[in-house]
Amino acid sequence: MKPSLFTRWAGMVLAAVLAATLLSGCGYNQFQAKDEATKAAWAEVVNQYQRRADLIPNLVNTVKGYATHEKDTLEAVTRARAAATSFQITPEVLNNPEAFQKFQQVQGELSSALSRLMAVSENYPQLKADASFRDLQSQLEGTENRITVARQRYIAAVQDYNVTVRSFPTNLTAMMFGYQAKPSFTVENEKAISTAPTVNFGK
Repeated sequence: MKPSLFTRWAGMVLAAVLAATLLSGCGYNQFQAKDEATKAAWAEVVNQYQRRADLIPNLVNTVKGYATHEKDTLEAVTRARAAATSFQITPEVLNNPEAFQKFQQVQGELSSALSRLMAVSENYPQLKADASFRDLQSQLEGTENRITVARQRYIAAVQDYNVTVRSFPTNLTAMMFGYQAKPSFTVENEKAISTAPTVNFGK
C-alpha cells in the first residue's frame, strides 16, 4: 500500500528536523557564527589600517613644508603607503596564509617608514609646534591604538574559530564542509600587536 501524502510530508519534516539537529550537534551552526565573527573582526582591522593610510598624505605635506631636506624619508613613506593601499584585500585573504603574510608585510613596511618620519620630525622644532601637525599627531596616535585593539580582537576571533576547526567532533564537520584554519598575525608581530607604535612629536 502506498504511503499517503500526509505520511510522506510528515516523513520529510522529520528528516529535516533530524538533519538540523545533527548539523547543530556537530558544530555546523558554530562554524557559521564564528566565521562571521572573524570576518567582522577582520573588517575592523582593515578599516583602521585604511584610516591610517588616509592620514598620511596630509602628514607628508605638513612635514614637507618644514623639512624640505628629508626628501628620501618622505618618499619612502609615500611609496610604502602606495604599496599598502594597492594591496587587493579580498575575502580570500582570510583563508590564504601567503596573502595574509603579504598584507602584514606591506603594513609593517608602512609602519617602519612612519617611524622613521617621526624620528626625523624631532629635528624640526617649528614643525612640532605647527597646529596642523599636532592635530595629525593626535589622530595618528588614536588610530595606532585602534589598530592594536582591532588586531587583538581579530586574533581572539581566529583563535576561537581555529580551535573549533581542530577539535573533535567539530573537526569532522570542518572536513565535510571545507572549513579550514584561518591565518592570524604571526609571532614576529607580537610586539606590534601588544604595543601601539610610539608617535611622539615632543608634546
